[in-house]
Amino acid sequence: MEMPNANQTFLSLLQATLKERQIFALKKVVKRRQKGFLLKELADVFKILYICAEKSKDHPEYTSVLCDLLKICRLPFLKEKTSDEVTYAQTVKESLSQMGFLMRVPNADVRNQICHSIISVYSSVTSKHSVDGMDSLSKVQLLEKSGLAETLVLSMALLENQPAVKLHVLQTLQMLSSSSDVNCSLILKAQGAQQICFHMNEPDPSGQVLFRSSEILWNLLERGCKEEVTAQLSNMDFLTLKKALKEAFLHQLLNGFRHYDLQLRNDLLVITTLIAENPKSPLIESLFAKQLVLFVTFPELKSHNPLVRNLKLSYNNEDFEMKRLLLNLVVVMSKDLSALQLFKEGHVVLALLHLVKPTAAPPEGQSGPRNWNTVQQEELQLQALATLATVAPLMLDDYMTCQGNTCLLLLLEWCTERDAYFGQGHSFHGTGGRGSKKAQMRYCVRLLRSMASLGNEAINQDLFDQGAISQLLGNDSPEEEDVITLEIKADIQLILSALCENNPHRKELFGSEGVEMTVHFLKMSTEKFYSGLGHNKLILSTVDCVWSCIVGCYTTEDVFLEKEGIFLLLDLNMQNVVLGTLLELCDNPKTMSHILAWRGQKSLTTPGLLLQLWRQEEAELGVSRDLYGRISDPKKPILCYYQEEKDSQVSPPANRPSAAVMDVSENLRSKIYSVFCKLGFEALPGLSTEDYITLSIVTRYLDFKVGEVWDEISKELSLEGVRPVTPDEEALDTIAKMTEDTARRVTTQQSSMLEQRDKEDVSEEKRMYTEISSNWKQQELTAQSWEHFVAKTSNYKILKVILYLPLAINLSLKVLFKFCGRVMTVESTPANLTGGPLANTELALERVPIQGGALRKLPTATEDPEYFNTVSVK
Repeated sequence: MEMPNANQTFLSLLQATLKERQIFALKKVVKRRQKGFLLKELADVFKILYICAEKSKDHPEYTSVLCDLLKICRLPFLKEKTSDEVTYAQTVKESLSQMGFLMRVPNADVRNQICHSIISVYSSVTSKHSVDGMDSLSKVQLLEKSGLAETLVLSMALLENQPAVKLHVLQTLQMLSSSSDVNCSLILKAQGAQQICFHMNEPDPSGQVLFRSSEILWNLLERGCKEEVTAQLSNMDFLTLKKALKEAFLHQLLNGFRHYDLQLRNDLLVITTLIAENPKSPLIESLFAKQLVLFVTFPELKSHNPLVRNLKLSYNNEDFEMKRLLLNLVVVMSKDLSALQLFKEGHVVLALLHLVKPTAAPPEGQSGPRNWNTVQQEELQLQALATLATVAPLMLDDYMTCQGNTCLLLLLEWCTERDAYFGQGHSFHGTGGRGSKKAQMRYCVRLLRSMASLGNEAINQDLFDQGAISQLLGNDSPEEEDVITLEIKADIQLILSALCENNPHRKELFGSEGVEMTVHFLKMSTEKFYSGLGHNKLILSTVDCVWSCIVGCYTTEDVFLEKEGIFLLLDLNMQNVVLGTLLELCDNPKTMSHILAWRGQKSLTTPGLLLQLWRQEEAELGVSRDLYGRISDPKKPILCYYQEEKDSQVSPPANRPSAAVMDVSENLRSKIYSVFCKLGFEALPGLSTEDYITLSIVTRYLDFKVGEVWDEISKELSLEGVRPVTPDEEALDTIAKMTEDTARRVTTQQSSMLEQRDKEDVSEEKRMYTEISSNWKQQELTAQSWEHFVAKTSNYKILKVILYLPLAINLSLKVLFKFCGRVMTVESTPANLTGGPLANTELALERVPIQGGALRKLPTATEDPEYFNTVSVK
């Protein structure tokens, strides 16, 4: 018979009371549907399954038939039409969801069969299925949407007395979470991480429950929300944590010997680290943290604790991984201040310093004690240095007790030695250190910087007493310009800055060698600042080193000035630190000549550069200025935009400085004004009219700032409803009026500067016009001269006349002698006689002289050429 009709028949039979006929009919369905159910049958099939589940409570005979029907659900759902897959998609999703609710049936076989059916859905993704069957990927997607993973997690509460079924459910959850983010979210929605961790250490003869549980937690961390997993694991009470995680870890650590056991131990340690990231976790209350600290110091420190008395490490990769995880756990736990007491009791700093020390090779012919190999030891050494950089600043007493400075300076000396050591550089911390000790130097210097930057006088004095300054200055750091090398150089300068700051004696020891180092870095090309390798950090640390190690000691300041250090500072882009350093150096009288002698691009002087910075700073701050840089509002001559925004109807608290006071330290204007106070405000070289307009504002900066502060006081009194007494009110009004009048006088002065500049521009324009006219006139004369030259070379008659002209002039210069006593008068030939020979040429250019800067044509002569040689005597 056809299946739809059969389903109706079976439903009617199940509603009857004939148990034998019902079981016979169900078995017949099972026999006929060995290849799977049709998609259109699923709704009726699961109705039958639910009826069988209800009847199995009173009649166990239905259990076997129920298992057979669930077994068929493992097969692909068949379709009669291509469109059935889309048409019955909702039916499939609801059917799979109902399959999960069948876990309420207390029979173990039924529950196991449900797990088998769910696992087969994922297994069928890679296996071949019938052409008429539903696509496996679509079935997996519908299974995810059905919420089956959440149902299975909730069903674990029903499996207390069925450990085998619970193991099967864990296996199913492991498969569901291994490749699906949706299933991981559903598991977490049902508090799956907490539930699984709660049951992970229950008695299990097979030993698979702990493994399956840790695998599920790993999947949740990789594919689910890490924060949610950590929150669920941290919300367990300390008794549950002690029973579940602590005992499981200790069992694997003390009794595990197989590779599988060691991996599982490390997985549990990772889960423990995630729990420790939450400050509310009961890790310390459960005493688990105290035991973990004990394992951190093993085997570097000997202990009589029973947990480690008989503990032996094989120093394989799994033990090495556990040691690294324990060091990472120390960093995570250090965020909780209550864990520091455990570190102190467990001598964690001492154990870390033991790892930091370079291990000497055993003598030839002798084998040393069994320990980490070279690669493992290098990685542990670097990780211990990184761990100390976090832990040591929190445990200064332990650091000083264990002579941490001595240990690190010895390590730094070892890093600069030339020997046969070959760094592997395999780990994260060993990046860039292959074939050298660069990685060790990097983390050693970083740790020293962390300790010196604390400002603890005991630590800095100890470093100084052990010769840290001379050792760092003489440090033979690599010459390459990579990220690690530049970081090492920057950290060394920061250490020197921390040691020498506010200590003249140490600044003297910094000496010429230190000045040479800073000058060398200051000469760095500005193009490297944008390389991305860290040159920008290096130059900032260099300027800080100048400020802390050179400024304040005249001996080193003089050496710095001799090396043209001021010029190098001015060549940098003027920023806050550079300008502050320059201001401090101005206390030295020799500095002023260097500052005034500096010239930048396009002959830019130091005053011009400072005024240019002032204008840029005011443009960024939104100070009100007109097109020419003049004060546009006399009531707010230097007010910034954020000061106006802070003007509200609420008075600021008394323990916080006002906006006008904060403005002094938050921008460069106060430093620029202070530098000008050293340089003076008059007779400054290389300033333009625009610079003088800006300088007029800089000159009155202090007056304007004082007026701003009084104006803020007046507004605060008004907001608080306080009316000053009459003399005080008059004084406030007078101060406000004086500030405004000062601003107006500055504005008038600026306007006169602009007028004077306009007059100078007009005068310059006239001069330029005169010069241009003269140039054009000269060009015209040159052109006429050229035309005259061309005429001589192209016309034979003109050339002939030119050749005879000198002879004619010589003959014409006859002297007329007149004797008047002893006096003789000599007269030249009259000018009109010189034009006679040229009359017949009818050309004038051949004899025209240049008079008055231009050629002048003379009248043509009419005399006969033969008279040209006559002499006339008067």
